[in-house]
Amino acid sequence: MGLPVGLSSCPKAKTTQEWLQRNVLAFISAKDWPWGSPNLNPRDYKLWAVLEDMACQKRHSNLDSVKRSLMKAATEIPLEKVHAAIAEWPEHLKACVEAEGGHFEWHYYK
Repeated sequence: MGLPVGLSSCPKAKTTQEWLQRNVLAFISAKDWPWGSPNLNPRDYKLWAVLEDMACQKRHSNLDSVKRSLMKAATEIPLEKVHAAIAEWPEHLKACVEAEGGHFEWHYYK
């Protein structure tokens, strides 16, 4: 489900938030999002590790080599990995709530 033409792709934009509120059953408003929690961002808690595994299978001799390898890996991440990362999000949110917004990574990976 894509956003209609004219809505911002920024998830916190007022028009986007209003559209999501009307169209997404389990919508959580941006005002209720935990501030700056990387453990609630699928890119941070899952996809970065996948990228790192893919890009660092070989030793790199310089920063440009690492950058090229990361860019290549980013275009090759299997869609199943992306879907799996998103599917894990409710469990991460539950762990965050149980930790009362505090650090919860150790709760999740017990």
